[in-house]
Amino acid sequence: MSRLLSANVSRLYRNKYFLICCIYSVCFGMFMSAMNYITTTASGDKPVIDNLFFSFSIFSGILNAVFISLFIGTEYSDGTIRNKISVGHMRRDIYLSSFVVCAIAGIVICLLYLSAALAVGIPLMGFFEAAPELVFATALCMLVASVAFSSVFLLIAMLCQNRAVTAVVNILLVFTLLFAAIYIRARLNEPETITQQTIATSDDGITNVTEESLANPNYLEGTKRDVYEFLNDFLPTGQCVQFTNMEAGRLPLLAAYSAGISVGFAGIGMYAFRKKDIK
Repeated sequence: MSRLLSANVSRLYRNKYFLICCIYSVCFGMFMSAMNYITTTASGDKPVIDNLFFSFSIFSGILNAVFISLFIGTEYSDGTIRNKISVGHMRRDIYLSSFVVCAIAGIVICLLYLSAALAVGIPLMGFFEAAPELVFATALCMLVASVAFSSVFLLIAMLCQNRAVTAVVNILLVFTLLFAAIYIRARLNEPETITQQTIATSDDGITNVTEESLANPNYLEGTKRDVYEFLNDFLPTGQCVQFTNMEAGRLPLLAAYSAGISVGFAGIGMYAFRKKDIK
């Protein structure tokens, strides 16, 4: 296991796809902080580093999907995984070492973004207005969510030997989950009541406007709302949408969900990989 980890880590830091993702995350962090300062200052408001500081959490899932698909797909196309099995490495160890390395890659990519955003944002806008504990907890949960993304995409990558198919499936999956999270968030944000205006014009030309509060038919209640709230907290993309503006109210619960997803998908993946016929 240690030799597999060492070999995978060595290969990771020489992998061009990983380097491209790292460069992108650094540039994105610098760009977001600079644009936050420029646009806020131009509007006459006080620039605050808190605004959209964790917006990269949404993109981390997309980068993970692309990187893992190409990284693991290259191992299949080069025959690396087949060679590891032929020399006596256990499939469980092969899967676990791949999971650890992919998780490390996702964490490093996120940390590079955070470092770049801080390096540009703090000199321009100062430190966070939010409590340091909230900022640290949100950053930590963002890293745990990145590991959850890695576990899901690795499962698909390890079971599909075609790199192109793996990339397509993982990218479609992350965008589907992202759109689902945005839809769920929008439904949860529906107000309980809506205001209806009635405009009436009398015979003498006087216009009267009356307002009436009505129950919003799109407002979620009862069990349906509980299900939507659970999915909003459980899905890694739902968590990332909440991280964007540091709006997550139950960070320990979100971290627990992400950890559960990571362990669950890793277990399923190891079991399925043991049964897979490697061509």
